[in-house]
Amino acid sequence: MTEIPAPPPDLDADLDTVLDTDHGAAPYLREAVLGAIDGAVTTFAIVAGVAGAGLPIGVVLALGTANVVADGFSMAAGIYAGGRANMEDAARRRALFTTLVTRDPAAARARLARLLAARGLTGDALMQATEAIGQSRSAWIGFLVDGIDAPSVPAPARDAVATFLAFLCCGLLPLVPFAVGAPHPFATSVLATAVTFAGIGVLKSQWSLRRWWTSAAETLLIGGAAALIAYGVGRLFEG
Repeated sequence: MTEIPAPPPDLDADLDTVLDTDHGAAPYLREAVLGAIDGAVTTFAIVAGVAGAGLPIGVVLALGTANVVADGFSMAAGIYAGGRANMEDAARRRALFTTLVTRDPAAARARLARLLAARGLTGDALMQATEAIGQSRSAWIGFLVDGIDAPSVPAPARDAVATFLAFLCCGLLPLVPFAVGAPHPFATSVLATAVTFAGIGVLKSQWSLRRWWTSAAETLLIGGAAALIAYGVGRLFEG
């Protein structure tokens, strides 16, 4: 049998350092990336659509700014409402499983065993794990509510703020060339937005196993596709 090589002695310490460093970004990473991509995509879609229709720069700024503020707030409000709904559902589930553990511990223990068996435990190991977890009422209920995965701590207000700020920051960038009177505002906006898409991809690759350039290319392709569609629709209405 081939032996598994022992890890370097400092590997565990290195992992602790990485995980401790990433902990602050991980909770709202999804919302920030979602807001950033959506902000850049939707605002540039409006810029591309209006420019494709040949409308004045003032219209580009008015529609783009209104989109950033209104759509960003709407998205953040949706994130907040969704987070609150998840919290309320988790509280409901916890109350149900607390009642089950109190009134019918045998059924609750059988449910716990099924959860552990679904993760591959069998035989004596399954029985021992079920018995050990069942010794702690809080751990028992926690496993029934959240499953085997570690429970996440919901923070709807934090997620909403992260979404709105990311949407606002990235959503305003396509408008900057028009606001400052750049010589070729649309071309400059295309370049600025492309760099933004790529930058978002590079940033989110820091919490992924993917190469930074593949993440950047994917985000750039998604944003570019939306922009091309919007520009093409705008050309249909060009007077």
